[in-house]
Amino acid sequence: NLTPKQKAMLNVVIKLAETAAKVEEADRAALRAAGFSDRDIWDIASTVGFFNMSNRVAAATDMRPNPEYHGMAR
Repeated sequence: NLTPKQKAMLNVVIKLAETAAKVEEADRAALRAAGFSDRDIWDIASTVGFFNMSNRVAAATDMRPNPEYHGMAR
């Protein structure tokens, strides 16, 4: 039940997370065409970048959530 706007965002998010070097102007243009502003694109990229970084750090250090966080069903 995703909207076309959500699907456009997820297409770029997946590409950014898996093959960031392949993101190009056409991807940004697709986001703009779906209704995202340049600020929105910045926010999307920043969120993806943060989660990629934090997940890699957690994996590298074998970090596990504390019981309180884990109990939040995340």
